[in-house]
Amino acid sequence: MPGNTELPDIGLSKDVDGIQTNYHECGEGDPVILLHGSGPGVTAWQNWQGILPKLGETHRVLAPDIVGFGFSQLPEGEKPGIKLWTRHLAGFIEALGLDRVTLVGNSFGGALALGMMAFHSDKVRSLILMGTPAGEFEQTQGLADSRSFEPSMDAMRAMMKAFPYDPSIVTDEAVAARLRVAEIASGKETIRKLQPGADQAPKGPRIVKGIPLEQLEAIDAPTLILHGREDKMIPLHVAVRMHEHLKRSEMHVYGQCGHWVQLEREDQFLDQIRAFLRRNRNPC
Repeated sequence: MPGNTELPDIGLSKDVDGIQTNYHECGEGDPVILLHGSGPGVTAWQNWQGILPKLGETHRVLAPDIVGFGFSQLPEGEKPGIKLWTRHLAGFIEALGLDRVTLVGNSFGGALALGMMAFHSDKVRSLILMGTPAGEFEQTQGLADSRSFEPSMDAMRAMMKAFPYDPSIVTDEAVAARLRVAEIASGKETIRKLQPGADQAPKGPRIVKGIPLEQLEAIDAPTLILHGREDKMIPLHVAVRMHEHLKRSEMHVYGQCGHWVQLEREDQFLDQIRAFLRRNRNPC
């Protein structure tokens, strides 16, 4: 749990191939790694603080800041990209002495989990994906706003209210906490690398490119897909298409729910995850 009461986003630290990696840990049992999304001010703590202690009642749960985000600094000379992110995550798994893990990926974290299946599948037992980009799709306004974000309370509040179905769940306290991180931590360069910008041809829609669909067909790991029907960041049809290409997947869609399934439907989210983990637990 957090090692810094002034800034709870800062937890434990582990050297992963020269990258000082900020992470949180809770519980014992089969290992589960929670992977955060992107967006200004994102950290593992911002995404997962409510889930860590509850899922930690039954599992060993770890939530790292992926390199280039939060408080895991991008090394000088390194450029953010899927090969660096998967190498960092694989190194984190090794540094913690873990065997095959379940990856729970939120948005960008889901894309990273899928990327692990292309580069380091030997380290992954199963996948849980929420609001995950895959294939190609037209950039939503919510993604465009994240790319162009400049720190202020009003801008952060407006951005955060676009994530859930019910914007009233975004409190002033949550806005201030995430803004504080956005002003001091890594992430802005990484987010701009992730999403198309004005350098693309001005005519026609800007296209987000997720994991190619043909790569999904080669994935044999059990996969749980969770998606909010009213997700304004990653449209529902992206998740349905992903489900069609992942041969061992099951999918649950939540009505009146946006991009933050773990926050908007916390109890149902935990029930689905626990049931899935029981069905796919490590053999004794």
